[in-house]
Amino acid sequence: LKQKLEGQFRFGNIIGKSKKMHEVLELVESVAGSDANILVQGENGTGKELIANALHYNSKRAKAPFIKINCAAIPKDLIESELFGYKKGAFTGAQNDKEGLFEMAEGGSLLLDEIGEMPSYLQTKLLRVLQEREYRPIGSDRIVRVDFRLICATNIDLDTALRDGKLREDLYFRINTITLRVPPLREKTEDIPLLCEHFLEKYRERHQRNVKSIAPAAYHLLIRHRWPGNVRELRNVVEQLVWLSANGVVGVEHLPVSMRSAPGPLKPVSDR
Repeated sequence: LKQKLEGQFRFGNIIGKSKKMHEVLELVESVAGSDANILVQGENGTGKELIANALHYNSKRAKAPFIKINCAAIPKDLIESELFGYKKGAFTGAQNDKEGLFEMAEGGSLLLDEIGEMPSYLQTKLLRVLQEREYRPIGSDRIVRVDFRLICATNIDLDTALRDGKLREDLYFRINTITLRVPPLREKTEDIPLLCEHFLEKYRERHQRNVKSIAPAAYHLLIRHRWPGNVRELRNVVEQLVWLSANGVVGVEHLPVSMRSAPGPLKPVSDR
């Protein structure tokens, strides 16, 4: 992590020289070695999974499994069987025993992405697992004892989720021993040139394109853009620019029309 103060200010795939990113990485460095439950909060596309990776691979559990599940990507009636596993015959379609993700994460870390999308009754069961460190697979009498480090991620407003009952308060207090907020790209615009150079190099090599640089006028428009999709959106735009640039330099004419016609310059975000 000390590499964040050197060269291109990059740690693994996390790149940034802004004060806000330094603060995030310093907190990652200080808590990665603990077994504390971590809640990573941030908008879509900010890199929450990269932060979770940094937490796991810089912990004492780094050589053990790192199991990930996106609670928003799996039908809600299947999340329970994914987490807890089940015994053959426990329900229609259960033709074999299935090991749950809790058990697969033994000795390592478990990332529950978009924890706010987990059904309330499952949040209650998760809380029990965290408290007792044991559970029963669906349809089984077998007690499974588990040892894993929990990392949760969410893009929802936590105050609203708690008020609306989308996130149980008792679970919230259990999972947010430490909260890491990943700032949106519009709050760290000084990182945009570094990120652009990183993605430019990545996609130039991948697609075998002779793109050397981005023109200052194009950079101006990239920096003033609001980036609602954050770093993920920037990555996709740079990959598109690599294909569109024909003379080795990305110009204003290569940018998406929405950026070229964007209203007024964006006031720079200060780190002070």
